[in-house]
Amino acid sequence: MLEVETIEALHAHIGKSLGSSDWITVDQKMIDQFAEATGDHQWIHIDVERARREMPGGKTIAHGYLTLSLLPRLNQGIFRVKKRSRGVNYGSNKVRFTAPVPAGSRVRGHLTLKAIDPIEGGARLTMESTVEVEGSSRPALVAETLSLVYE
Repeated sequence: MLEVETIEALHAHIGKSLGSSDWITVDQKMIDQFAEATGDHQWIHIDVERARREMPGGKTIAHGYLTLSLLPRLNQGIFRVKKRSRGVNYGSNKVRFTAPVPAGSRVRGHLTLKAIDPIEGGARLTMESTVEVEGSSRPALVAETLSLVYE
């Protein structure tokens, strides 16, 4: 994990990879819980038997927005600013779901720091965030994400 003391120290990492997260497994239970929380019960996510017959690879796939929602969990293990009061997800400029995440897959996140812009009391970080699926040649998600970090 990359650790820096201050937001200012993070400037040395603009344009560079900040690192990769640990792997986590996206299992059917996680997919089902996300379906319950969001009301998205499309069969490709929750019908294991039908997916076995009709889906490429024979498995259900995670919701794209489930993959996106894993970013905070994945990113917390990549870098940390020690002297900060709080951090806030600020949004995304662009999000693309570029490959499926089959149930039972392991995923991990990668972050590259694209920019740091000053805001009152801190900075806005622009990141290139990707989510890799173990064994896949394409990432499941590519996004330009924004976060606010306060001193």
